[in-house]
Amino acid sequence: MFAVAINLVLASGIGPVAAFPLSGDQSVLPAGTELNEDAMYRPTEVFHSEASGGFKSYQVDLGDLAFNSPTLLGGPARRTGMSCGTCHVNGAGNARLYVPGMSTRPGNFDTTGPLFNPKAHNGVLDPVRIPSLRGARYLAPYGHDGRIASLREFVRNVIVNEFAGDEPSPAVLDAVVAYIEDIDFLRNTSLDARGRLTSQSSEAERRGEAIFARPFPHDPNMSCATCHVPSEGFVDHKQHNVGSGGLFKTPTLLNADFNAPYFHDGRFDRLDQVVGHFERTYELALTPQDRSDLIAYLVAVGDGLVPLDREGVTARLKEINDFATVLDTAIPAHDVAVIDLAVDTIGRELRDLTEQFPDRRDPTVSDGLHERLAARAILKDTVILFRRIGTAAAAGRFDDAAAEFARYRKLSVVALPQLLSNAQQWSLFNPMVHRAHYAALWQNLRQAGKPAPVPTALAVPIAETTAKPAPAER
Repeated sequence: MFAVAINLVLASGIGPVAAFPLSGDQSVLPAGTELNEDAMYRPTEVFHSEASGGFKSYQVDLGDLAFNSPTLLGGPARRTGMSCGTCHVNGAGNARLYVPGMSTRPGNFDTTGPLFNPKAHNGVLDPVRIPSLRGARYLAPYGHDGRIASLREFVRNVIVNEFAGDEPSPAVLDAVVAYIEDIDFLRNTSLDARGRLTSQSSEAERRGEAIFARPFPHDPNMSCATCHVPSEGFVDHKQHNVGSGGLFKTPTLLNADFNAPYFHDGRFDRLDQVVGHFERTYELALTPQDRSDLIAYLVAVGDGLVPLDREGVTARLKEINDFATVLDTAIPAHDVAVIDLAVDTIGRELRDLTEQFPDRRDPTVSDGLHERLAARAILKDTVILFRRIGTAAAAGRFDDAAAEFARYRKLSVVALPQLLSNAQQWSLFNPMVHRAHYAALWQNLRQAGKPAPVPTALAVPIAETTAKPAPAER
């Protein structure tokens, strides 16, 4: 996580590098933590309600807001500015998240470690893969070992037991569940409604589909499709011991191209490694052609349209506006708790967005200063506007809160998006500016004798590095 590295730079006495996003007390996290906050691509979020021609409900928007609020979690996570959305970016996973002492590799995390809830610490480093929540409403039971029957119980367990959060109100807990249940799989044109390959599939993929359904040599009652049932979202809602160290529930293969690492602990990076494990464990005796065809089929099943969205002004403002919609209901209802949640979360988002536009002290970008300062100014004014909403609501002046919110709505239609768009080419949303900006950070780290973080944001997007496995040996 770059924010951790920034603190090391500032503590070293070297001149500050302006406009690096800081949120919360990053010193709580171990040095070397990577949360992938600087990524220029984010997983695409598809909502079932919108994909069906409708719109997200108030409850889903409230759940989305709470899911991305640090206040939902407990002390250490809250102080660092982490939220459920830190691990599950846009409801997907986070293949680059790494916390020293809690992770054994990027993409996994010990949910019973000492950092976030010492009371849950079991003395064993046993991290689990950070799963995608896409299609979660179809995938009960929950947890990698399938020990939790309901999604509501699972969400509460994460908040209270894993991250030491306060007991969430029933309304907020129901809203988070509604949000997760509305997150859909990415559409996959390679599959029909029953999970079978469509006519556009290649010959190799069709051969792989047949191998997937073929009985195992030493157990004619078993095949890959026995557990990964195509018509059931490629799950069977059961737990199995597949030689990985215990009983674990069957994971879906839908959108799996974008869900690496694989297995409950994230031990495998690629699908060909997964196939190799099952080939050895169940003595499948696959030929090189079989192996290649089976992998081709798995890649087809795991595909999805538009897996990533590019970070930018439009995407950020849409998220903020979606969060703000809860105030359309909360202010007239005099729901101070929801208003406080919205004001706090939106304020954090706006402050982070402000830091995407380097100020005059940043030596890595010189052009567009007027536009950058104008963008920063209107964002700071918007933060203050939301504070006024919160202050008015706390004092019981809900008419004043409604008037301030109306000002935001007017601002968000023209002035805010226009000023931010005018400055975007000189912001951290521009890959060249982004690269120069973080290169300056790495240089300062080296001068300070500190280890520079891996520049994950400048790497090829996750989908391009994990979706297609290496060719099988022939």
